[in-house]
Amino acid sequence: MVVSMLGEKTRKSADLNQQFIRSSTAIQSIAIACMLGLAGTSFAQHDSKSLAKAAQNPLASMISLPFQNNSNFDYGPEGGTQDTLNIQPIWPFKLNDDWNLVTRTILPVMSTPAITSGDSRTTGLGDTTFTGWFSPSAVSKWIWGAGPVLVLPTSTDDELGTGEWSAGASIVVLTMPGEWVIGSLFSNVWDVNGSEGVNFFTWQPIINYNLSDGWYLASVPSITANLEADSDQQWTVPVGGGVGKIFRIGKQAINMSGHVYYNAIKPDVVGDWTLRIQFQLMFPR
Repeated sequence: MVVSMLGEKTRKSADLNQQFIRSSTAIQSIAIACMLGLAGTSFAQHDSKSLAKAAQNPLASMISLPFQNNSNFDYGPEGGTQDTLNIQPIWPFKLNDDWNLVTRTILPVMSTPAITSGDSRTTGLGDTTFTGWFSPSAVSKWIWGAGPVLVLPTSTDDELGTGEWSAGASIVVLTMPGEWVIGSLFSNVWDVNGSEGVNFFTWQPIINYNLSDGWYLASVPSITANLEADSDQQWTVPVGGGVGKIFRIGKQAINMSGHVYYNAIKPDVVGDWTLRIQFQLMFPR
């Protein structure tokens, strides 16, 4: 009888995971369809290099819809693969002649192996992160923006997020000499009510070199620190990079890239290697 009950629970969990995957796929399809409706403006005047630099610039005045999947191998005690698909629409607004507001929302769809031996895989939504950067609109050698970060407790399971409201600040600084796009993105968030002890730091170095025909080389690792964890379990420091290309399907501009990172410093639960694949729809004005 116990075996039968466990089997029924497993089947129900699998059915829920499948329903969630189908639902998230439908949501992505609807999002793509909505964004494609904005693509009425021809962008034949934009060459591949300018599109590549816009895709590599977090503060570009361009609507875009990136889908970024991160596969973390050998994750957890059973050595499974953790997959996180970040759906992250970027929407800039012109506030006045001097300032823009660039917004980015990251909604993670996650599937993570058991952290404790004997548990099952967990699939669902993680916590949603909203960032708004206020950036000068004037053309300058240095591009910068700063603004608030808000983390919404949208996680569907305790394994997929803190389930707590968090807030903080972010700053982006970059420059684009010649074929290069070089800069950094920093952010830190803290829990709002103090009950969970959230103190999470992110640094994303931005290094891109643009080649001909829309190809480019990139190293954009996400260096993170959970500053509330034990001192030897706080930092994740990936080292690596990848290659990408700007291309078109009809009039639609697309940025596709693949990256491989080795986690030189990491908590025990995190594996050595991460594969990142990104597909980005771009809507230049």
